[in-house]
Amino acid sequence: MSEQTPYIAPSLTPSGSLAARYFDQLYARNADPWEFETSSYEAAKYAATLAALPGLIYKNGLELGCSIGVLTKLLALRCARLLATDVSESALTLALARCVDLENVHFECCDLASHFPAGSFDLILVSEVGYYFSASDLETLRGKIARALIPGGHLLLVHFTGETNYPLTADAVHNAFIAWQGRAWTRLKAHREDSYRLDLLVRI
Repeated sequence: MSEQTPYIAPSLTPSGSLAARYFDQLYARNADPWEFETSSYEAAKYAATLAALPGLIYKNGLELGCSIGVLTKLLALRCARLLATDVSESALTLALARCVDLENVHFECCDLASHFPAGSFDLILVSEVGYYFSASDLETLRGKIARALIPGGHLLLVHFTGETNYPLTADAVHNAFIAWQGRAWTRLKAHREDSYRLDLLVRI
């Protein structure tokens, strides 16, 4: 997410989440709508994201909403196996080309509002994707994440805190995980900059 959020009138699903066609429209206009490749803000945020993780290699990581794969390529250095997902085929085509030489990275196109990748993971990254969901769809996604994250595994949340046209705010997303009465994790790290919020949770 660059500091300038691209604007397209939101297309919503019946449950109130952003529809897949919203992202299709974005990528049809611009192959890198949030300037992931060129933004100094994104580069600094990516560095902070990786620095928040303990100095270990994860056995099986999951990145939800990988877009064109800029962060995916960096995250792959920290994972023996990494599954990266996105709702946009256009974005995944670019992500695959970017990571074509990385044998430990795999991609899956899926709409997280209706489908969650199979498997168990010791790292799940939810970066710049949680606020695309309605509150009810985020609750459903939260439960799926809790079931997929193994005990001792890490859940890293990172979201832009500026104004957007999305269903939820960054704080609403993070608080939905942290303040969850049935939460399956505890918080290890919390960090806030002017433009983003980062929280690292560990599965109990």
